[in-house]
Amino acid sequence: MKLKYGGDERSQKLKYHIQTSGRSLHAQEIDFNDIRTALQALYAIYDNCNSLHTNAYDEAITTPTEESVRRAMAIQLIINKELGLAKNENPIQGSFIIEDLTDLVEEAVLSEFDRITERGGVLGAMETMYQRGKIQEESLYYETLKHNGEMPIIGVNTFLSSEGSPTTTPGEVIRATKEEKEQQIQNLNELHERNADQAKIWLSKLQQAAINNENMFEVLMEATKFCSLGQITSALFEVGGQYRRNM
Repeated sequence: MKLKYGGDERSQKLKYHIQTSGRSLHAQEIDFNDIRTALQALYAIYDNCNSLHTNAYDEAITTPTEESVRRAMAIQLIINKELGLAKNENPIQGSFIIEDLTDLVEEAVLSEFDRITERGGVLGAMETMYQRGKIQEESLYYETLKHNGEMPIIGVNTFLSSEGSPTTTPGEVIRATKEEKEQQIQNLNELHERNADQAKIWLSKLQQAAINNENMFEVLMEATKFCSLGQITSALFEVGGQYRRNM
């Protein structure tokens, strides 16, 4: 911030948060995800992050359970309270491989800043969908390496179990009972019937706000009192179209 953008002292202060990689979680052999998360958490804690989110192993297929969240928290606690090495600030400082990799990452980040600046800054780049395009390209590249085996992922494309590479089936991750699901559907139908007139008015106001580039949040705050998420989504699709990924 100081050298590249001439930032003052306040702009150089950083609260450093890290979240472990959701992309590294896989639906095959989900128990292995805890191992991946633990190693990523180790990187983060060794780098003195101020706060850390460790993913639960089942986030690859569903919302985490209380049990899986406790396991995810235990990863941080064991590194901090049991492992011991984290009690020494920056224990890997001076390591050639770490310092060299840090320099490479910094160089790549600064180059990306330059590319965004050339496109008119963050907002200008968003108008040409630069960031979204980069994410798509990286995602496609990652999936290609995963599927052709160039990037070995244990339990997914290499070192498979005797059952192959089993993926958890949807039936195993649906926690609501049939009665609970039917009740939700009934509640939704009653919402539609009860607020039919008001919903029509607020959905129209929401569409007009979107068309006129006005503050949609203000309208949404009222619309959500009478409309379901599905109604709001469909109304916005009608005036703004529905995003489809270009490959």
